Amino acid sequence: MGALCAAPVIASYVSYYFVRPEGRTNYGELLQTRPLPEARLHLVDGSAFELSQLRGKWLLLMVDSGGCDDYCQRKLFTLRQLRLTQGKDSNRIERVWLINDDAVPSAATISPFQGTWLARAAGSDLLAQLPAEHSAAVDYIYLIDPLGNLVLRYPRGADPSGIIKDLTHLLSVSGIG
Repeated sequence: MGALCAAPVIASYVSYYFVRPEGRTNYGELLQTRPLPEARLHLVDGSAFELSQLRGKWLLLMVDSGGCDDYCQRKLFTLRQLRLTQGKDSNRIERVWLINDDAVPSAATISPFQGTWLARAAGSDLLAQLPAEHSAAVDYIYLIDPLGNLVLRYPRGADPSGIIKDLTHLLSVSGIG
């Protein structure tokens, strides 16, 4: 009788300390959570800009040239669509394009993506702080939490449905942003 009562307790200890599940629920690559450094940037119109202006919002961030090739335009499209898929929570998400050179994006390039913050970041410490071990930062889409911490990144060719699931989950469980 004692063994029957003790079995669930013993099983819980064994499963907790010795059998660790390897599964995860996030699609993106979980990054070591750390705040991004404050960087004084400028928007393409010349006005001053800092990421801290957007504190309290989730940020979808990308890095690319102002020339914006096809891959860059696909990322911009993806960022816009990811935000729109969140419905009533879409106002909790901002999109940021860090331009890593002196090229000026054309009006035709940026007009379909109104609402995206276009910040010049060439030579900024901010670009060096974005983790991109095996490739350039332009190959990723980064997710930043409302406190300014880097949380997730998505590689080139990431499945948007996986990103949508991550965003939906984070927005539903987050009490901030």
